[in-house]
Amino acid sequence: MRTHGWGGRVPVNDEEAVARILAAARETIDREGAGTGLADVARTLGVTRQTVYRYFGSTEELLAATAFDAVGALLDRIETRLRGITEPDTAVVEGLVVCLAELAEDEYVGLLLRADRLSVPVVGEITSEAGRQFARSMVDRMDVDWVGAGYRFAEIEDIVEIVLRTLQSMILDPGEPLRSADELRVFLDRWVGAAIRALPSRVSAARR
Repeated sequence: MRTHGWGGRVPVNDEEAVARILAAARETIDREGAGTGLADVARTLGVTRQTVYRYFGSTEELLAATAFDAVGALLDRIETRLRGITEPDTAVVEGLVVCLAELAEDEYVGLLLRADRLSVPVVGEITSEAGRQFARSMVDRMDVDWVGAGYRFAEIEDIVEIVLRTLQSMILDPGEPLRSADELRVFLDRWVGAAIRALPSRVSAARR
């Protein structure tokens, strides 16, 4: 491990080094915004670019790691805004509206998903296992009694994928002109809400 820089306090191991790089990345994003690059983070940390490259091979990789590190805080904000919504279709539609609004404002996760940062690898990551874990956590945190409402495991997994692919679609192409929050709710209710409402009845029909 290099011993120069690091504000005079060298990390004791790679885990601490990564944690401090991510903290510096958040600090730099707060200051520089969307134009943040790996060299900016290195300057904030007081190390050379080569030191940061040891842990992250590119600006995109560093921003992705910063975003992943901030997912928990994003989910906490979404959960707070969905508290008390117990109807499955309403919760999912509102969850999508809230998530898209939070991503538009989020300086870490949202930064990676803005138009000037989107790329084929980034788009692919939306439906990766990490993306599924995000959508699954979002659904799990809703104040919905999924089992009591007639949804079994397979149907809940369908809902997770519906949430994920809807987010992917809306991030890639939000549509023109942009819908207001209320217009988006109406649109998503027709598209997603209808699918959520149909799932338990589909299960019942399949058993008959």
